[in-house]
Amino acid sequence: MSAQPDHTPTAPYAPAPGAPAELLALLRADRRAERWVPAFEREWAAALEESRRTFSLTTLYEVVHVWQARLASAPAVDAFVASGHDETGFVDMAELRGRRRR
Repeated sequence: MSAQPDHTPTAPYAPAPGAPAELLALLRADRRAERWVPAFEREWAAALEESRRTFSLTTLYEVVHVWQARLASAPAVDAFVASGHDETGFVDMAELRGRRRR
């Protein structure tokens, strides 16, 4: 019998050391910079604090991955919005959350 776990959690892909700075530069160049840069900076600061507390880089990696995905998907989202598709049939998750709390 071994004291080692049967499986080890997969570590998240580690972004390049300069990835956060490059990401911030891309966010600053985006037309959404006024909203996105402060949001990224808040999430990054919270992840830094979490990293200091836990001695883990996982949260920092997750912030980079999420924002990279947001930037990568932004053109598709813009195209969808510009296409004029009717969104009235979509579920409003905020509304659902509000109903559950009542």
